[in-house]
This record gives sequence, structure tokens and C-alpha cells, in this order.
Amino acid sequence: MELKRVVVTGLGAITPIGNNVESFWDGLVHGRSGAAPITLFNASLFKTQFACEVKNFDIEEFVSKKEARKMDRFTHFAIAASEEALRNSGIDLDKLNKIRAGVIWGSGIGGLETFQNECVTFAQGDGTPRFNPFFIPKMIADMASGQISMRYGFHGPNYSTVSACASASNAIIDAFNYIRLGKADVFISGGSEAAVCEAGIGGFNSMHALSTRNESPETASRPFDKDRDGFVLGEGGGALILEELEHAKKRGATILCELIGGGLSSDAYHMTAPHPEGLGAKLVMIDALNDAQLNTSEVDYINVHGTSTPLGDIAETLAIKDVFGDQAYKMNISSTKSMTGHLLGGAGAVEAIASVLAIRNNFVPPTINHFTDDPEIDAKLNLTFNVGQERVVNVAISNTFGFGGHNTSVVFRKFNG
Repeated sequence: MELKRVVVTGLGAITPIGNNVESFWDGLVHGRSGAAPITLFNASLFKTQFACEVKNFDIEEFVSKKEARKMDRFTHFAIAASEEALRNSGIDLDKLNKIRAGVIWGSGIGGLETFQNECVTFAQGDGTPRFNPFFIPKMIADMASGQISMRYGFHGPNYSTVSACASASNAIIDAFNYIRLGKADVFISGGSEAAVCEAGIGGFNSMHALSTRNESPETASRPFDKDRDGFVLGEGGGALILEELEHAKKRGATILCELIGGGLSSDAYHMTAPHPEGLGAKLVMIDALNDAQLNTSEVDYINVHGTSTPLGDIAETLAIKDVFGDQAYKMNISSTKSMTGHLLGGAGAVEAIASVLAIRNNFVPPTINHFTDDPEIDAKLNLTFNVGQERVVNVAISNTFGFGGHNTSVVFRKFNG
């Protein structure tokens, strides 16, 4: 069976450094940090008092106040990102065969704030079970994909992927496979997360996963730096319109790039720590390259998982060197989490968008906040520290790894007809 080709025809982003694709890219190019003191709740008693929040976002630009109350914040981000992506794709919904259009959306946690607030309200009451009738529909992680599907009347495959921080990339890979197997023509795919709440910050603090650099939040996310002390929690979402090539060409779509491969693996090692030698990361990049039928010498840029954790950053660089050999020193590597923070289940989508835009603009965004080299990380690698770099980017890989040992790699290539 000959596999169909899959292209990207639309992008949408709600991020801590910009509430649309244009402003998001501008933030990446200029190395802006989205980290700041938390405003969504009083964090004064928490070990970490800052995060990468989405700023100046109004869901009522997209849905009514009444409808917004029926959704958790992670679904608000999903709706907004999908709206931009679909609009930018130029798809005419009146002409689209919606039976062959689907939604696959990732979220690692779903409606955490909704769950938190409902349980706290009950616990503070007299024991009478009074719960919001929208408690469960707001909380469950699949509801973002469901809401998007209902909004546009897409009757094709519709579900959510949940694989911690790899969730959005898993969603993209699933959508990619449905299209290339000929089971659908169009997908809205991506992911979103909204875990900047008491439960989110407190839970990750208890694991010692978050940076506690409260005196300088804008420099706290510092992947590959010797003094990194954990990731910065972010929120937001990203959407990609994936489309079968001939379907896109027939309607005269602007093709942003081609999606040519996806890799999957498991560390099978530890709940939260990566394999110390980067075994799972190595396996997933090999799988992605094989799926894309690429040689290592063809890769120009890797948007790495690069969370700014002591163990994870080392393991990923070891894996890159193991897989790419000499090519590891010829390509660019960067972590855009240094600017956006870690969007958990939404990270893969936002970073896939960054990879697509790197190809479109022949520019590699930087890894900001580098101050001190880590002797355990090869200084000869081009980690694009502090300043972005212009270069031809024909092929970009986006790596996303999650608690539980989930690993994903997605491969994009400049579209050449």
C-alpha cells in the first residue's frame, strides 16, 4: 500500500510569549522570556512563585461567556488555537467533507483547576454533595477534542491522547498516520494545558521538579546551563492543520511544510527520571528517522525536549550524539522552553509549530538564559545559546518526552512539491 503524503496547512498558537502565531514567533526570534510572578492565584506560600502564564487572553473573543463557563481553561486554549489554525489554513468549511475531517488533541492533565476547585468546595462545605453539573465534562482530558469537533462539525476520528508531556506529539503522530493510511483528509491536531494553579504548582514542587528561582523568574528556565534547577511551568496550546497532499493542492492551499515521520519509544526505566544514557531518546529519534526515510546527515535542526532539569538535559544530549555522530556538531539544537516554559501536554504542539516556523523562515530560535557551561554537556554542540541563528533549515525534528517514559519525535521537511 502506498502511503499518502501529509502536509501542514495551518497553525495556531496561544503561548506565554504570544497569543497568535505571529507574536509567538516574534517572541522566539527575539529571545523573550514568558516567565513572571504568578497572577492566577496567591502563590506567596509556595516554593515556586512564578510561571509562564498566558497573558491578556480573553476566551469571550471566541465563545460566549455562558459557553466559556462550561469549559476548563485548557479547553479555552484549544478552541482559540484551533480557530487561528483553521482560519489560516483557508479551508472552506462549507465545501469540506466533514466525514473525513477529524480532531486528535493531547492534554497531559486536562482540567486540573476544575478538579481542584470542585473538590476544595466540597471539602469546605457541610458534606452535602453539591457539585457543578459541568464538573466532569469540564475536567476530562478528551473534552478539548470534543469541543473542537462540535464547533466545526467534524465527524471523523475524534479523541484525546494522554501521555504526559508527550501528549500533543502523540496526537500529531496519530493524525499523521490516519491521513497517510487514507482514512481521513484533514485533522486539527495539537494539544493544550492549563496547570498553573495551586494543585499544579504544589504538586510539581513536592517532586522538586520546578525551578525555585523566585528572585529572577525570567532567567529561571535555563536548559543545558550548569546552574539549572528545574523547569518552569507554562500554559497554553498549539494547533496544526494536517492535510493529505492532494486534498491540499486541489483547493489551492498554502503548504507550510511536509510532515514526513514520527517516532515512538519508551524508556521503560522510571516514573519521572529519564534513562541516564538517553536510551529511550535514542530509540525514538532512530524510529522517527527510519519512518521518515532520512539519513542523519539530512537533519538541520532539533527542537529538543530540553526542560532545564539536571538529569533530562544531559540524557538528551547524550542520545543526540549517539544517534547523529559527527552530524550532531553540524546541526543546530535549541530548547524553546527557555522562553515558553514547559507546557506539559501542550508542549509538543507549540514546539512543533516552532519547528515548522524554523523551516519556513530559515531561522533557528535560541536557547536563552545560558550563563555557565555544564561540564557534563558537550560544549562543541551548537545549542544556539542566547541568540538565534539564520541558516537553511530543510529538515527539523521536534522531541517531546513525558513522565512514565513516553518519548516522541516528529519530523518536518521543507515542501518541495
